[in-house]
Amino acid sequence: QVQLVESGGGLVQAGGSLRLSCASSGSIFSMNSMGWYRQAPGKERELIAFITKGGSTNYADSVKGRFTISRDNAKNTVYLQMNSLKPEDTAVYSCNARDHENRPYWGQGTQVTVSS
Repeated sequence: QVQLVESGGGLVQAGGSLRLSCASSGSIFSMNSMGWYRQAPGKERELIAFITKGGSTNYADSVKGRFTISRDNAKNTVYLQMNSLKPEDTAVYSCNARDHENRPYWGQGTQVTVSS
């Protein structure tokens, strides 16, 4: 059973930056993909970025050009660098992993609040 633990959330002013980390208890090298989701109050959870085993990345239009997902297989950690943050980026951000059978694993989430 893989456990994911997010960190790095917090309160930041609009225009600022944060880097989220997702540390895995197991190897992420074997995971088919690692991703970041977010859920704002009253809204559905949305996939905002993911990175495949091969290193390909994909982003939601809402964060493209501002957020960058990366992975460090040696540290079993995935990162989400968030720049030019906006108040509408306020949400709980959760890390997700999918193994070779496409089974999902989730972290507990970390709160990101962007003040205007």
